[in-house]
Amino acid sequence: MFEFGRDLRKLFEKARESDDLGWLELIGADLLEAEAKRETTDAGRVSCARPFEAWMRASFMWREHARRTGSAASLGRAASCASDAARHARTSDQTVAAGLEAGEIHLARFDLFGGPERLNAALMDIQGLSPEKASTRAWAGALGARLTTRRADLVQTTEEADRALALLDTARRDHRHLSTTVAEDLTLDWAGLALRRGVERRDVALLDRVGQDLRALVETASPEYRPVTRARALCLAAVGLKALANLANDIEAEAQGQALFDAAADQFTPDHSPLDWVAVQLAQGATQTPLMVLAQAETMTREPGLIMGAMARERRMAAEAALAEAMGDVKAIQGLETIVRRRLAKPVSRPPLDWAADQMGMAHLMLSRARLTGSRPHAVGMMLAEAATTAREWGALALAEQAERIAFRMARA
Repeated sequence: MFEFGRDLRKLFEKARESDDLGWLELIGADLLEAEAKRETTDAGRVSCARPFEAWMRASFMWREHARRTGSAASLGRAASCASDAARHARTSDQTVAAGLEAGEIHLARFDLFGGPERLNAALMDIQGLSPEKASTRAWAGALGARLTTRRADLVQTTEEADRALALLDTARRDHRHLSTTVAEDLTLDWAGLALRRGVERRDVALLDRVGQDLRALVETASPEYRPVTRARALCLAAVGLKALANLANDIEAEAQGQALFDAAADQFTPDHSPLDWVAVQLAQGATQTPLMVLAQAETMTREPGLIMGAMARERRMAAEAALAEAMGDVKAIQGLETIVRRRLAKPVSRPPLDWAADQMGMAHLMLSRARLTGSRPHAVGMMLAEAATTAREWGALALAEQAERIAFRMARA
């Protein structure tokens, strides 16, 4: 994304020594991986003057690479670096920090691949920790609040959601002790949950707060220095504005929401942060994203078991089914059904979310064929119910809700 001249190289040499790793947003995924490898090698040298800090930095870099690319291997490397950091801890507070980093890795693994046991593992990592420094205490509070938010999403009760929102609010009061990256992640998590609760409760004051905080984050995260954070904030703001537009049937607000999506997508190229780019495309809705873009999104999220990959596959198959139906091409639908059936019939164990996405894709194809031929689709409701249950159990709530929407539309047809 950037051409590294002499001055820019000097800038990055200084940034490498900084405690604030926000500068990593300026480099693409490939260069980020190279930086993580370099830091890991340096941390393992006998001559390394501060091995604990070096292992922690390496862990953060691998974790950020996984967050941008969906690489399970990078998460494994992050966990290994965090373990090495714990071995080199010289104080009790450093031991706590290494435990918090391990918790962050479990949280990232849950966000990418689902699995409630990963939330439990993260909670176990932070239980019993006794931070000494204000910065470590603030980090522990932020991580605990974010984990509680994920658990509230799984439980889906108003009480748990409100409790999580209160914990996030409390953690945000310690923002002056948090690193920039942790503070921004905390703000985005708070805004996402507050947005959902505000819409559910029709709470205008809460929705205003969300808008103000996201606007402040967008203004703070300049495109020249924090393009990824800026894109995440813009995407969340777009989702919120479109949700409100749908409630109010406001065409102008709908257009403004789409403009925010476009702005988010313009912050970086797809290879700079593949998963963030895919997230922007998928968040726009089934009718807004062209089939070619969905195919590209699926290609960029091939890691087995990746939540974003399952969502991209389901959306791509829905678009292909709709296109074949619009063209009256029954043979094309049957050909796609054959491909999906082969995947579903494979004896090799497949990640549950990949299986759920194929179940949903098959449902799209069968419903399209039924509409074209006048036949009655067989067991589609059961397929969608099983897919929704599996997705919900693994914490892929967006995928589960999509399966339920398909079933609802089928029931009303």
